[in-house]
Amino acid sequence: MAETAEPIEEHEPDRLRSFQTDELRGLGLNLVEATGRLVGIPSVSFHEQAIADELYEQLLRHRHLDVERVGDNLVASTRLGRRQRVILAGHLDTVPGDAAVSVENDRVTGLGAADMKGGLAVLSWLAGTVTKPAIDLTFVFYVAEEVAQEHNGLGDLQRRRPELLQADAAVLAEPTGGVLELGCQGSLQLQVTLVGQRAHAARSWMGENAIHRLAPLLEVLGRYSPREPVLDGCVFKESLQAVGLEAGVAANVVPDSATLRLNHRYAPDRSPSEAFASVEALLRPVMRDGDELTILDIAEAAPPSLSHPVLAALARVVEAPPRAKLGWTDVARFSAVGVPDVNFGPGRPELAHVPGEWVEADELARTAVALRRFVLEGDRALGR
Repeated sequence: MAETAEPIEEHEPDRLRSFQTDELRGLGLNLVEATGRLVGIPSVSFHEQAIADELYEQLLRHRHLDVERVGDNLVASTRLGRRQRVILAGHLDTVPGDAAVSVENDRVTGLGAADMKGGLAVLSWLAGTVTKPAIDLTFVFYVAEEVAQEHNGLGDLQRRRPELLQADAAVLAEPTGGVLELGCQGSLQLQVTLVGQRAHAARSWMGENAIHRLAPLLEVLGRYSPREPVLDGCVFKESLQAVGLEAGVAANVVPDSATLRLNHRYAPDRSPSEAFASVEALLRPVMRDGDELTILDIAEAAPPSLSHPVLAALARVVEAPPRAKLGWTDVARFSAVGVPDVNFGPGRPELAHVPGEWVEADELARTAVALRRFVLEGDRALGR
């Protein structure tokens, strides 16, 4: 990926406020080209080596960065002795899908364009062009975000090399459409198993059909009314959905067990145990002795962190008002170790994982300019 602009020295924040339309368009088109090249490198989870190689070579060219590679995770840091350090992070992997890429009409279309190779292009550009930020920066490019948490590259770095991730705050370049998205929802993967009595289908009155017992439970789920707590001015709308079903023995047997898988997205004002208790209270009236509600997986929520002065400074250079992150992201990993964080990147979040996802030049450019202004203004942006 070729550099798209001359390196920018410190003490130039005023230049950022006067970006003209032509300059933004030129930057956006350069970032579209860079994004297109990254989209053209397949990087489905567990197959990120090629894209890691590409970005590693780019980072090594920048003498102002200390670069380390831990497996296919990349960490590049400035060492300028600034009073604040901010992590700028993005994942390298995509979900499986069509690898075709199209670059036209100020837009990149293809697997991972929105989630999140547009964000990677912005971070790579920022790493190469801002040589003397007013805030020390750590760029983190990591693997396996789209799969089970045990494989997550950011989690692996936190376990193996936690010193590389020490910072005052973090920005995760998840697709947010260039809007600050605060915190993230937690996620509970649950299963509820209802019991019955097995019998021959020809003598069904001698048994009890566990599948039929699901009817009142599904009715309760259908009437579910989500909480909508407001945290830091942002609405976190919860959800509870049936996402899978296992039942049945054979075509001539009344089933004696039915298992329904549930996904509960809960707001960060609740702990996992509190969220589980709320689901249990909802379903217990239609359950009986022998039925079970169990937790399969927990992803903890992250609270909004906009009160932190570093992230408040970023909010001041982003034009749109912040909103809640409806979904789970790796900001929860930073939050768990006491690093305040925010989601901020190009690409519309509703396009993530859909066929033909895309990212546009305008989003790329405006996200890049906001981040560059933030890291260059430093102490002045922090009101110091």
